[in-house]
Amino acid sequence: MSAANVTIGNKPRISRRSLVLGGVGVAVVAAIALDTTVVRIGSEADLRQQAFSPDSYGAQEFPRIRKHVLTRAADAGALVAQIASDKASAIKAHGTEGGVGPIFAVRLHGVVGKGKGGIHDVAAEGVEGVRVRVQFGPAINGTDLRDVPGDIAFGQFKNQIEYQDAGAGINRAMKAAVLDGIDGAALEGKQVSVTGVFRLINPKMWLITPVEVQVQ
Repeated sequence: MSAANVTIGNKPRISRRSLVLGGVGVAVVAAIALDTTVVRIGSEADLRQQAFSPDSYGAQEFPRIRKHVLTRAADAGALVAQIASDKASAIKAHGTEGGVGPIFAVRLHGVVGKGKGGIHDVAAEGVEGVRVRVQFGPAINGTDLRDVPGDIAFGQFKNQIEYQDAGAGINRAMKAAVLDGIDGAALEGKQVSVTGVFRLINPKMWLITPVEVQVQ
């Protein structure tokens, strides 16, 4: 065989730099794989990652809040006397400690008076020396419904905005369930039975957010 017919095959040489870069790439891919969590659609983890919906939260929480209030509500006349004589026992039996003031669950029967901005005075039976007002909407303000169960805390939410929105969502859920069938403009002079909550800031002034309303 002549030298002209002999072909010498040279294998391509792999540089050390290429080997290092290849190893780094494999390591990065492996790290990503280890740090990746597979989330099944509809699972609890998936729901946590979705954007917070105040209205969904309110619709979920309001039924148990209403049940809590109906269970702990005191007659308005009796509650006035109990708060005056032994506030601590009144809170223990019918209230929840709050940052600004305790929130009480109360029930009353009375005649609706004049209203302004969706808030009406109510002449509640058995109540003396206290001005009682009830939020009949359409706007429902405050966070009393959010705060009355005592187990909805700021730390459960991403930030202060979500925490406030949660209260607004609960208020809207209450309005849809309790007040949407009531004509607030036609309430004056009518008998009502109301169960709801109020935050005790001024003992001579109650502003009640209802969880149940019956109009006679």
